[in-house]
Amino acid sequence: MSILDLFRRDPAPEAAEAPRPTTSQAGFDLTPPSPEERRRLEADLSEEEKRVLLQHGTEAPFCGGLLNNEQEGVYCCRECGLPLFRAETKFESGTGWPSFFAPIDEAHVLSITDRSYGMTRVETRCARCDSHQGHVFPDGPAPTRLRYCINSVSLAFTPDGEALPDPLGRGDRLMA
Repeated sequence: MSILDLFRRDPAPEAAEAPRPTTSQAGFDLTPPSPEERRRLEADLSEEEKRVLLQHGTEAPFCGGLLNNEQEGVYCCRECGLPLFRAETKFESGTGWPSFFAPIDEAHVLSITDRSYGMTRVETRCARCDSHQGHVFPDGPAPTRLRYCINSVSLAFTPDGEALPDPLGRGDRLMA
């Protein structure tokens, strides 16, 4: 099922999903952290990061530290370091949260139907550690027409030319 299928008013019954890959096409290990690794990663989070990443919270609009970031680089999952978005896919949506029109690799971002708060939305989570990132909406710019609306505290920014975070010690490197 594609992300756009999740936005249909009357989606088809959910078919059995194909097993998730353990390595993305971009070359990253998507194996979830072990319980011990997860405890270590979560211990490194601030209270606000825990509230958003682990408890599916939302930071206040127009307050996130990455909202106005205009540097070139890569936005990674704050918890496990998986690269999620490139700076060239970021755009000003006027919503108060960093917005992107496409992930680095579609396998890096999970899309989950979210029916909380009396509405239906599509939640986005890190495909490796399952941390809450934000939501995706079908009102973004070309070429995808998608708007990944992501909490700043869910992300760690790495400027071009610097090493990506690798808190799991997997030796992941961004492919050119």
